[in-house]
Amino acid sequence: MDEEQTSGLLAPTPEVLASVKVFPLIPSIRKDAEKNIDSALTWDQLTASDINFTIVRPLVFKYAKLDNMAVVYACFVVRSHFLSQAEADLAYSGVMMSRASLCEILAMKLLGTFASNRIRLVAVLIACWSPLAGAPAEVALEVKQVIGDGDQYDPQCALEMAIATESKAFLSSPVVQTVVNDTYSGRVVFSMSSTHSVLADNYKPRAIEMYDYRKAPFLDHYRLRVPRYGAILEFLNFALLLTTFLLCLSNREIPHMNGFEIVFVVFAAAFTLDEYTASKEHGWSIYIANMWNVFDTSFVVIWLAYLGFRIKGLAHHDVAASEMAFDVLACGACILFPRLAFFAVSNDVVVLALRAMIADFIFFIGIAAICFSGLLFTLHSLASETWSVKSITWLMVQIWFGNTSLSFGQAKSFHPIFGPILMTIFAALSNTLLITILISILSNTFAQIDANAKQEYLFQYAISTIEGVKSDALFSYQPPFNLVALFILWPLSFVLTPRSLHSANVFLIRLTSFPILIMIGIYERYLAQSQQWRESSSDSGRSLYARLTRKIKHFPLLEFLGSSSTDVYDAIFDVEISHDSDLFPESDDETHAAQLASLPSRDSLQPQSSTHPSASRTSLLHIDTNTPALRQAGSPPPRAAPLYRSRSRWNGTSKSVSPRPRKAALPTIVGSSSGELESVGPRSPLSKLFASRGGASAGQLEKVGAAAAGMDAGIRKIEALLEDVRSLPVNRLKDEMRELQDRQARIENLLMMLTRGMRHETGYHSSPRHDTI
Repeated sequence: MDEEQTSGLLAPTPEVLASVKVFPLIPSIRKDAEKNIDSALTWDQLTASDINFTIVRPLVFKYAKLDNMAVVYACFVVRSHFLSQAEADLAYSGVMMSRASLCEILAMKLLGTFASNRIRLVAVLIACWSPLAGAPAEVALEVKQVIGDGDQYDPQCALEMAIATESKAFLSSPVVQTVVNDTYSGRVVFSMSSTHSVLADNYKPRAIEMYDYRKAPFLDHYRLRVPRYGAILEFLNFALLLTTFLLCLSNREIPHMNGFEIVFVVFAAAFTLDEYTASKEHGWSIYIANMWNVFDTSFVVIWLAYLGFRIKGLAHHDVAASEMAFDVLACGACILFPRLAFFAVSNDVVVLALRAMIADFIFFIGIAAICFSGLLFTLHSLASETWSVKSITWLMVQIWFGNTSLSFGQAKSFHPIFGPILMTIFAALSNTLLITILISILSNTFAQIDANAKQEYLFQYAISTIEGVKSDALFSYQPPFNLVALFILWPLSFVLTPRSLHSANVFLIRLTSFPILIMIGIYERYLAQSQQWRESSSDSGRSLYARLTRKIKHFPLLEFLGSSSTDVYDAIFDVEISHDSDLFPESDDETHAAQLASLPSRDSLQPQSSTHPSASRTSLLHIDTNTPALRQAGSPPPRAAPLYRSRSRWNGTSKSVSPRPRKAALPTIVGSSSGELESVGPRSPLSKLFASRGGASAGQLEKVGAAAAGMDAGIRKIEALLEDVRSLPVNRLKDEMRELQDRQARIENLLMMLTRGMRHETGYHSSPRHDTI
């Protein structure tokens, strides 16, 4: 079973979507956001690891357990509430914005919990949700009374709410863009219901499913609502509108309207109707968020102004009004030419920043005009007889845009004293301070857009995609046929049943868009499939080339298919490694530490049968390395060295300490050349005992010798470890204490010797010589 069939089987039905409870999520998410965020935090702070693990992840786990597909939509409903609160309460604006950002982060992470099932992921973002679904009856009634619109509110989807709240980070995430790409290309098929449509046709709402051309009719009128095809058709319609616009201005006739002007008026009226239905379909907030709709709206305003002057001129035979109509219409070229060019460079950084820069420029100019209106009134009061308001305004505009010579030349004409002062101040402010501020603002705006160019582009891409999926029946008609559908179907919608209206609508769409539907059907069944076949054939060719032998690959005629120099890199990761290589062996320090940890305790090394008083204190630390018992037979004696060595680093001094010699030592454990009996080795009594029993073979004797050699090696390692143990700080401290004790004993003996004459004592028992022997 392929992916599309599987996705179709798992698609949620409209009944399942209608049963989802949305309203209980909204107050819960709002309460959690208010409880966890009490201070203003930036986006980076909210996405940091500490906030993520303490606040975000627990909330994600909490709402992911509900498995509610409307949870992402509810997050954006709460985000819209916090954004409105931030605008209303400026004192807590930072906190509200932080809570709104938290809602966006929760929506991003909760959406990832639905990513395992592609069709459910589409449903979470595309399905239209009612915010009152699952609300108590009294709450729903109270909300409807507050909005004063009864049941006439449009359910929205999560994508529309994300666009309305300007959640650019959410819309630019890869999971969301996957759904947006599928929606834009038409791989996902669904229909959106709307109660604000000019001509609604909701008789057969389509559930969310993956499109399969094999199951769809050849003349599928729903394919006209695919945003990808809609963008192509919009470009062609705009080019046709520009052509009629140029023909109208080139063949103008003032007394009456000619054919070119009539055609242009019809196409412009169809274009205006299309823009009106688009703004009514998704709401003004989503419509105006698209920067291109600003240009379209500006042209509509210019066209309406032209039409008003033209009707006045034709009705009253006013030549001046007709000429003004064409002059106003000529200004529309400033909108149409850039709008057509922007189709090709829509993702450029300059184009993306253009709208924000224009908005900042208009806002700044408005503030400057309000500020300088006082200067305008002052100048008019000083020279009202010689200067009119219009002439003063024009003079100030020229000075504002750099013509400062006029300010100094016309200054005295206002007033001999105050005129030069006021004009100098205005010229300094306008050309030095305010222009510098304006350039800084525009540069900052461009830098911000440039830093987030990808987010801004994906945001605009999501807007154009969601705008292309419209439920209004008029969007299936291409201008100027949408005017025909409006004049025919709109009156019939009050008379016909929904089924009859749907049949008439489908027939009229297929009749007016017959050539377009034929081209779409051919493209999807042959051209698009042949492109996929070429891609699959290319993949098959590469896999077949990879299976060839090395000699065949290096054949001159086959080298153009690809080089085998990088095949080894892919092959390395295709091979399964059954065991880990010992790349990092244990270091010497780790080996010594392990050996020290494996040494027996001090008590276990004490000889149990010894009765000497000092035998209980004897340990491995007291072994004298100068004894012959610790040397191999025939080996040279080691260099004489004291049992303990210490370096005193107190006060920067370094001294060698020679403590008193020990009188007891451990018994001999290794054989030597001193005539003592060997405890190990082939000549030891132990080996003779085992050799006499049962006649030990030579192989067994060799094993015993090897074991003895291993024991010798182990003892040598212990000797080395003991040398390391002697250098530990604890042993150094013991050496220092012993040295201090020796010094104290010598001083006492010296004092006793010096005071012996005073005490009249004789004898050699107190002599230091005898004490030290």
